Amino acid sequence: MTQATESQKQGILLSEAALRQVKLLQEKQGKELCLRVGVRQGGCSGMSYMMDFEDSSQISDNDDTFDYDGFKIVCDRKSLLYLYGLMLDYSDSLIGGGFQFTNPNANTTCGCGKSFGV
Repeated sequence: MTQATESQKQGILLSEAALRQVKLLQEKQGKELCLRVGVRQGGCSGMSYMMDFEDSSQISDNDDTFDYDGFKIVCDRKSLLYLYGLMLDYSDSLIGGGFQFTNPNANTTCGCGKSFGV
């Protein structure tokens, strides 16, 4: 796991593998972007995770920002209520590979791992 500042320890956590992958994806975009992580209604279990790159100018006063070696993860405060303590990991295995969410707030999760319920 990457080293987080004291204020980040209870926010969104990022594994070394996930950090490497998001930095690689960011480089392919050719811009300095941040990664927005959030939740929305939907999915098998009621809520689904969302992730997308966006320009840092889109960060608002209602967002919390987590910095990992100069890479910013952004989450709106409403989503952070559901994601507080989330561990974002990455695996490149052929079966079950991709980004994985480990959410301590989830009471139920979908088999695909992309949705949850509280």
